[in-house]
Amino acid sequence: MTLSSLDLALVEEASKKSGLIWVRGAGADRALWHAWVDGAAHVLGDGPGEQPFPGLADGSAAEVTVRSKDKGGRLVAWTAAVRELAPGSESWQNAVAELKGKRLNAPDSERMTERWARECRLLRLEPVAVAEKLPVVSLAAAPLPSSAITRRAIPAGLPKLLLKRKRNKR
Repeated sequence: MTLSSLDLALVEEASKKSGLIWVRGAGADRALWHAWVDGAAHVLGDGPGEQPFPGLADGSAAEVTVRSKDKGGRLVAWTAAVRELAPGSESWQNAVAELKGKRLNAPDSERMTERWARECRLLRLEPVAVAEKLPVVSLAAAPLPSSAITRRAIPAGLPKLLLKRKRNKR
């Protein structure tokens, strides 16, 4: 499926507003901080002190899921073409300028971009398709059976006590 302008607008708006995206490459799912620049999500890592993203390689594909920043629920899922940007290129400079403002608690904030150029990889995740349908059922794992429960029968006198409080408030 190709990406329509409406799909691209949904992917872009959701990705811009979300602080994290969930990315699945050839390896496990990873929550990655990112910046949306020039029509794609850019993630930086795989260097000392930065986020790892095993399984993401230049020329591969990745599945990206964007969550809601306030509720954490899934907003949109899309397929991305992964491309590694060369350090120092114009597109690398543009993406790094955005990412620099989003990088929290960097140990070397004044020399951060030079370290990124030497030791890290910058990947561009460009949307190519939006998932047709999100799963209708929850993908959360069911809790394991346990004897520890929190729900018990209410005490017999509780309804009378609650009704008494309502009458006293009037």
